[in-house]
Amino acid sequence: MSKILVVDDEFRIRQIIRKYAEFEGYEVEEAVDGMQAIQICRQKEFDLIIMDVMMPELDGFSACREIRKFRDTPIIMLSARGEEYDKIHGFELGSDDYVVKPFSPKELMMRVGAVIKRSAGSGSAAKKDVFTYEGLEVDFSARTVSVDGKRVEMTPKEYDLFFYMVRNKGLALTRESLISEVWGYDFFGDERTLDTHIKLLRKSLGAYSKCIVTLRGVGYRFETV
Repeated sequence: MSKILVVDDEFRIRQIIRKYAEFEGYEVEEAVDGMQAIQICRQKEFDLIIMDVMMPELDGFSACREIRKFRDTPIIMLSARGEEYDKIHGFELGSDDYVVKPFSPKELMMRVGAVIKRSAGSGSAAKKDVFTYEGLEVDFSARTVSVDGKRVEMTPKEYDLFFYMVRNKGLALTRESLISEVWGYDFFGDERTLDTHIKLLRKSLGAYSKCIVTLRGVGYRFETV
């Protein structure tokens, strides 16, 4: 049984999520703010965290940043703010999805299932090999990327996206194929999520951002020519 930590200062929101999550067969634990969430995560492991952004004591973004220092647990952010900046900030901190309030509990549960499924499958799918191009090194088995000998820190989804593109070097990858392969066929988000992650990926790669080529009207291609 997968374990979920629901972090929200609103009792009603926590109860709604708990009701639907337990109906889907998940074990649920609750936290009322970011500080309590961090304390719980230091003591216990979860398969997923649903984290509200606006909370007293410590906001969700700050809590996500702290939890990422010692846990790789997938995190879905909840927020009443749907601006691109907030989504980008959440992804930069390592969140795996971003849901805007008010939300459909059923859709949230579908997102929860999709994220847990991807997380569970990512470890067993890794191959023990390394790709190098000039000063760029991609270690698929260790899930690390280095530029000119310096480790590049990426979000979990940036790693997934970049690894898939490198695996398919030289091929034109449509937006649809990237979304289905990286996020899954059951992805319920906005297509702009892909563009947001491409921006973050290019920022992380620095000089090697040139390797990610935009194919107008099609998608993207990773090339080293």
